Amino acid sequence: MKFAVVALIVLTLAVPAFAKHYKSAYPVACSELWPAVKDTLSNSENYDVTGSDDAQMKADYDAKHAAHVNVSGALLQRKNHVALIPQGTGCQMDVVSNYSGWEHNDQGDFKKRVDESLAKLKGAKPPEPAKPADASK
Repeated sequence: MKFAVVALIVLTLAVPAFAKHYKSAYPVACSELWPAVKDTLSNSENYDVTGSDDAQMKADYDAKHAAHVNVSGALLQRKNHVALIPQGTGCQMDVVSNYSGWEHNDQGDFKKRVDESLAKLKGAKPPEPAKPADASK
């Protein structure tokens, strides 16, 4: 019994060690990508932001589905992290995700949502001003 308790404690403490690092390169500046990251994280159905630093372009968050119950019944939250790192004229999005499996792919879902937000924000640029009518006609 004592061995089982010790093994459970060790396993519980080792869960963060299973986090994986994912890097995605973008051809846009980090200052253009950060609003898409923030837009993605603002979806309260998918994410709970636990910390954010606009100056450093970093955030800590929990994926809403990422909570699970372990053998002892304790609720475990897997903390995810995102950071933007300038790479020349582009940007690297560095995501530390603690879970990917059959049912969920935290990193893949997050990247897909950031890509969608980036496309949405790029499409939301104000239209070009209308050209004045030709007065010679």
